[in-house]
Amino acid sequence: MDVLRRLFGQKETTPAVTLEPRVTPDASRCVQCGICSYNCPVGIDVRAYAFRGVPVEDLSCIACGTCVDRCPRNTLRFAMPREEFLAPKDETIGFELPENTSPEAAPARVGA
Repeated sequence: MDVLRRLFGQKETTPAVTLEPRVTPDASRCVQCGICSYNCPVGIDVRAYAFRGVPVEDLSCIACGTCVDRCPRNTLRFAMPREEFLAPKDETIGFELPENTSPEAAPARVGA
């Protein structure tokens, strides 16, 4: 293939990074039930991706969301590539300070 590219003057291209949401698992929540894989209309073993805790990068994925909808433990979600391993957006980490309060004025945590 490289010979043909040189012969016809085509430059090698690198695949573009996709900015579309991908199915991203939280491996700590997965119990390996296989419901996601069973319901995938294109036959992707989503369970294997969930076991490893990596986003589904199978090119045959049509991003239909069936696996996300069918997961009984809410292990799967759609995420942009740059936020693959962050906490889900619906989880609050820490606490919010009231308005007009600086972090220095916040009360100390008990037992800290």
